[in-house]
Amino acid sequence: MDYALQRRSLLSEVDAGRTAVGAVCDADRYLLRAAAFHGRPSDVICPICRKEQLTLVSWVFGDRLGTVNGSARSVDEITRLAADSEEFTVHVVEVCRSCRWNHLVQSFVAGRVPRPRQRRSRRAAGSAD
Repeated sequence: MDYALQRRSLLSEVDAGRTAVGAVCDADRYLLRAAAFHGRPSDVICPICRKEQLTLVSWVFGDRLGTVNGSARSVDEITRLAADSEEFTVHVVEVCRSCRWNHLVQSFVAGRVPRPRQRRSRRAAGSAD
């Protein structure tokens, strides 16, 4: 899913003065740290401070990811996870490390389609007759 329309709407609200800059430039230290270590540069200049290019950070979420669930990962790590794991969701957030602007720009599903679980027949599940 692409969040470009929400992004444009939010930036319009900021430009019109209906939303404070502080309300949209609120990246926490974990997101900023993830941008430094797991992020990848984009070609887009920050729409708020216009000081630097935005950094894209990808977060992975999935019940079967274990300790990796809810963490930032590089593109290479996500590719490896997708080959070895059942479906999980990836959220891509753009971050400005100067003014702390951040916004969800994309989400998608990666990984292998889960295999259907085979149901045991009543006869196999019950005791011997």
